[in-house]
Parts: sequence; C-alpha cells; structure tokens
Amino acid sequence: MLCKQTLAIAASVLFCMTTSLGLAKERTSKRDSIKTVILKRTAPLKRIDTISLSAHEKELSSSPIREILKDQFSPLRKQLRESHNAYVEAYINKYTNQAFRAHLAKMKGLAAYYFPIFEKIFQETNVPEEIKYLAIIESSLNPHAVSRVGATGPWQFMYATARGYGLKINSYVDERKDPFEATYAAANYLKQSYDIYGDWFLAIASYNCGPGNVNRAISRSGIDNPTFWDIQDYLPRETRNYIPAFIAMSYVMSNPDLYPVEANYSDLPTDIDVILVDKNLSLSSIAKVLEIEPTELYRLNPSYNKKVIQADKLNPSRLIVPKVQSDEYAKLYSFLQGNSPATSPVVLTAQNQDVYTVKKGDTLDAISKRFKGSSVSSLKAMNNLRSNTIKPGMTLKVSQD
Repeated sequence: MLCKQTLAIAASVLFCMTTSLGLAKERTSKRDSIKTVILKRTAPLKRIDTISLSAHEKELSSSPIREILKDQFSPLRKQLRESHNAYVEAYINKYTNQAFRAHLAKMKGLAAYYFPIFEKIFQETNVPEEIKYLAIIESSLNPHAVSRVGATGPWQFMYATARGYGLKINSYVDERKDPFEATYAAANYLKQSYDIYGDWFLAIASYNCGPGNVNRAISRSGIDNPTFWDIQDYLPRETRNYIPAFIAMSYVMSNPDLYPVEANYSDLPTDIDVILVDKNLSLSSIAKVLEIEPTELYRLNPSYNKKVIQADKLNPSRLIVPKVQSDEYAKLYSFLQGNSPATSPVVLTAQNQDVYTVKKGDTLDAISKRFKGSSVSSLKAMNNLRSNTIKPGMTLKVSQD
C-alpha cells in the first residue's frame, strides 16, 4: 500500500445478496465498511505444514487443461489478460528494460521461496493466486521493507491497519514481517474489498489507497459499477500507476518465454517445515539443536525482532525451519517439549509503557528514537494522532524496550 495514511477500516459488512440489481445496490452501501475477520491458523499442533518450494518452477509448465480450469475460476486472470493498454505497456517496457534485468532476476529468485507460501494461503482463503505479484510491487519481497510513512513487511501494512487485522506488534514481534501472518491479513483485506466492489482491480486499488479514496473516485466518475479504468483519473496519483504496474509485473513474471531472465536464486531453503511452539525460545537455541547457523533461522523468521519467540500453550507462535529429517525432527521435538538440557528457558521481560510530556522542539521522529519501543506509526496509533504535528505540553503514551 502506497497511500497507507489514508486507509480507513470500519466494522461491519452486510452479506445479503439477491438479484444482480440488489447486489449492485448492496455493494454501493458497503463501500465504506470492511469487516475485520481474522484468518489465522491457531490449532495447537507441532508440525503444521511442509511446503515444497522447489515445486514453484512447475507452475510455468502447467497443462492446458489446468490453465482452462483456472481461467474459469479466476475473474482476475481474465481482467489481467484484457488490460494490455498504453499504461500497462509503459510498465512492461520498464520491467523488461536491460537496466531492470538484475532486479527482475532477484525477484524471480525470491519468488521461488515466497510464492508457494502465498499461493497456499490464497488457495485456503479463495483469493486469486495472481495477487502474489502484488507483493513485488509493494516490497520487492523484502520482509524488512519499511516505507517512508512506516508501512512495513512484504505486504506493507501500517501499524493501525495491521492491528485491526489481528497482527501482533510489540518490542518482541512484528507480524507484518511474517510471510504467513501478513499474507493471511492481506488476503482478508482484499477478499473483503472484493465483496464490496465486485471487481479485483478496485479491491487492489482500495488496498493501495483505502476505500474512502476509491468511493470518492466512483462518486466523481458518475458511473454505476465502474471499472478501475473508468475511475483511474479520479484516484490518487500513486494508485493510478499502482494497477498498471501490478498488471505489467504479473504479465512479465508469468511469461518467461517472452521475457527470459534467469533467476538469481537466494540462499533461502528449497523446502521448509512450519511448526507451532508453545514456550519462550531463542532462535539461536533452536539453531543449535538443528546444527545450523542462527542467521539461517533469522532469515526464515523475520518477525521476531529480538530473535526470540514469545509463546505459551494458549498463544502458540510459528517457527519456520529448513525441512527437518526424521532424526533431526525427533531432537527438535524433544527440545520443544522441554526434554533437552541443551539450553535454558528464555525469560522475557514485559514491554514497559510510560507517558511522555512533549517539550518545545520535540518531533515524533525524535521521540521514537528516544523510546526504542515506539515507532512514529505506533506513537500515532497509540495516541490517536491524525498527523505528525505535536505541541509542547501534550502527553503521549510511549513504549520502552
């Protein structure tokens, strides 16, 4: 999301749909409301998933029958195919330019790891798998990406929006960086937006600039049930370019025969195990049990700010590890059950909260640097600030490590 500061989340969505006329009226009435429903897996299992990332390459050699079936169930795929206009061509030219080849090669390499995760979650949540290309536009598949306005993670969530969609953010964890949790939240947002607009491009535009801007653009266009192209000129500048960029990236990435670029593969593993843990553990202690470098686990678990997992039996947390062989899994399982003397339990201290009185010359940026547990976006969210403007004498809630 590029216009993150404009996002607004309301609390309810009406689901009664009858005739096509009734559906159109209901979509109009629902445009400013997005229901917050958390799509998170919290079953208290140990190993909850094994994902074969190397299978990603097979996507490009799918059978014609499979492609036909996918077309039948993917309105977005049809929209992508029919949207090759001058705006999109400009971005295709950009992404296929020689100067862009190194970046595209890097994206293909990272996609081999991230796309199977996205595809699995989108399949679970009934979101078109083509949405995966949006993460390249958002963050270049960088879980640590932070925008100039504080949007964070592969799907670039602002603090308040992320909290509204159930993502945990504190000094120990920022689930906006978690490729699983953040993708569930993005799927939730996009699916709810699609229920409102009945159009994937408008849903994606809403993800970028918020439903308020999309609704105003629809109103200004004077068109009932418009397409994105009908309201493009009425949207914020970033959003006018956001959809063409997404279309172009999806086209270039999904047509390697037309645009051959060899993937620059990263050192991320080709297969992973996803495990839920129910106690406080350091990633370095887990790496010791698995006899791997701690940095490998840090890369696979980017949401843990202090390289420590904070969890209990009622609130298990996700651990991603390279695919574990049976003998290694037995050691890891024993360790997770507390039967290994290899390391001591990790004791976590609670995040301290305080109140700060604004002094002359203070800025939110300066305060966020003074109190390490607070970012500018979290300060604004905690104190219901609509802008970065603060005045001497104001009291602000702050968080400390």
